Amino acid sequence: MHCFTRVCLFAGMLAAGSVFAENPAMPDDAYLRLEDITGEHAMDWVRARNADADAALASTPEFKRLEADIREILDSGAKIPMVRKIGPYYYNFWKDSRHESGIWRRTTLEQYRNAEPVWETVLDLDALNRAEGENWVWHGAQCLRPEYTRCLIALSRGGADADVTREFDLVKREWVEDGFYRPEAKGGLDWIDQDTVYVFTDFGPGTLTESGYPRVVKEWKRGTPLESAAIVYEGKRDDMYIAAYRDDTPGFERDFVSRTLAFYNDELYLRGHDGALVKIDVPNSAGKGVHREWLTLELREPWTVAGKTYAAGSLLAARLDDFIAGRRDFDVLFEPTSTTSLAGITWTRQHLVLNVLDDVKNRLDIMTPAAAGWERRPFSGTSGFSTIAVDAVDSDESDALWMTVTDYLTPTTLSLLEVGQSPETLKIMPAFFDASRDVIEQRFAASKDGTRIPYFLVRPADLAFDGSAPTLLYGYGGFEVSLTPAYSGAVGKGWLERGGVYAVANIRGGGEYGPRWHQAALKQHRHRAYEDFAAVAEDLIATGVTSPACLGIQGGSNGGLLVGNMLTQYPQLFGAVVVQVPLLDMRRYSKLLAGASWMAEYGDPDTEDWEYIRTFSPYHLFDRHTVYPPTLFLTSTRDDRVHPGHARKMAAKMIDAGKDVIYYENIEGGHGGAANNAQAAHMSALAYTFLWKMLCR
Repeated sequence: MHCFTRVCLFAGMLAAGSVFAENPAMPDDAYLRLEDITGEHAMDWVRARNADADAALASTPEFKRLEADIREILDSGAKIPMVRKIGPYYYNFWKDSRHESGIWRRTTLEQYRNAEPVWETVLDLDALNRAEGENWVWHGAQCLRPEYTRCLIALSRGGADADVTREFDLVKREWVEDGFYRPEAKGGLDWIDQDTVYVFTDFGPGTLTESGYPRVVKEWKRGTPLESAAIVYEGKRDDMYIAAYRDDTPGFERDFVSRTLAFYNDELYLRGHDGALVKIDVPNSAGKGVHREWLTLELREPWTVAGKTYAAGSLLAARLDDFIAGRRDFDVLFEPTSTTSLAGITWTRQHLVLNVLDDVKNRLDIMTPAAAGWERRPFSGTSGFSTIAVDAVDSDESDALWMTVTDYLTPTTLSLLEVGQSPETLKIMPAFFDASRDVIEQRFAASKDGTRIPYFLVRPADLAFDGSAPTLLYGYGGFEVSLTPAYSGAVGKGWLERGGVYAVANIRGGGEYGPRWHQAALKQHRHRAYEDFAAVAEDLIATGVTSPACLGIQGGSNGGLLVGNMLTQYPQLFGAVVVQVPLLDMRRYSKLLAGASWMAEYGDPDTEDWEYIRTFSPYHLFDRHTVYPPTLFLTSTRDDRVHPGHARKMAAKMIDAGKDVIYYENIEGGHGGAANNAQAAHMSALAYTFLWKMLCR
């Protein structure tokens, strides 16, 4: 099964500095030069700020111990090596202290069941980096079945979304000389057969969308120049992403073209042997999936078809061939309630597993197609605050599933199960911190408009509720992303083990209650996400968990925009703010790197939308006369998704106004902020050291 509607955001890059050059200066922006990503002036400023940050936070023995503790967790050989079945082997990409860049390795299922499996190294990225003088970061592999002798491997320089694709011989474990090669750009390759691929990438001027993603997809034959590849489909400049894929399920081989106009707005075409395209005629907003004979639709808006109306948030199923022939008969496999939403679906050979969130807590349902319709049975398993996730081992051949179970205090367990049978526990992650004193709660706050906002609270069981507890509140609130409980050794070691309280807010803009929760905070309604987060902060204070001086907040990417708005709109609620890889200048965000792809979320600042966008643009809401809590900015030079200029300019403006600001920019790392475990440990240690230093003063 392919996921055709999910845009791959882990590929591609605009040339460093080009964005700065292509966009004329704004007369009211005194810090525009900091948008020049690798420009001399900008990098001199970055290096000076980094030196200040390390001097302020990283020079103490306590910092060194914390950094070492987090690095040890990230490098631990006892972590669960998650695997993917490719042919007869089970593959894993692994990093530890001896493999900083990582190794791609494989084993058998029999070996994987052992506490210490015997692994065979397939590709050593550290050795490759030494040989080529690069800093390649793993972006994944796609291997051609049924032989599984050739793979297309994506590698990124320094962790950027941009990557190259190279052909790899899985038998010889070496690169294929004169094999398929895609130069560095946003995009990818997808196998059609041994000698043919789909290629969607930067083919030269005019072939990228305004978001910097592929606008053209071609069919490319082995041994021919990339320039001669035949055009399959061309999108428009204001589209977001164009791609093509082959569904290589045995007996159900089909080709598809995906045209993504914006997030949650895409078209899917079935490509015939003659190259003709037939549109899957369903709403653009629906999530579209094909597995064997089935078409599934996850509705994000109500849909009336053939005299029936299906509710937003529903999951529908129909036979694809019947649908293409014109029939519009659907089975409703899931319909949301006021507290439930569909978190995801997973196909096995004979079953469809529904992962449902009920007030942000997971449950699984097993759906089985039968002559009389679909049969449903609940999966009996865990309860409480555990996050449950399942993935098919091999949906072509078996009903086996990988299942992980975790929460904030319980290390992840990996099990193998056949649908209808009891799980077999394979791996249990070790405990990386002492959680014996803590408990998990779920609470609800009332937002400004009365909406019930859930949040998770991890706290000492004997918390005094006198407002004195250092508390870290985390949130995201965008792009229909749900935040569910997960075990983090870094959070545990850096925060919980020292007695800190940890809270996670499930605010609107996320997906915790399905599409309606997301759509409630789009564009002119974005303020609701910020009101929700503020309501959770106020509830933490009102119930005595913490106080403004002891309450810190943290968020990255869209979550960086969230905490940037908390900083500028609710400064009185917080004692410290950690802003990571953020959007902050919402006047120019759509002109910077991938920013144009987010206008469906935030609006278009070059239109009348600016009248409401300006109300949540922290760069413009900043007031030099306001007292702000201490703020730490963390970003990455190599982030080619969210431009580092957002963090640079905001920090510079605040520093020049005399505010308490620390800024650190990792020179590598991409949107994740770090290219390896050492960098990740340093960034995490900076954040926790800053929070402990600034809170409860």
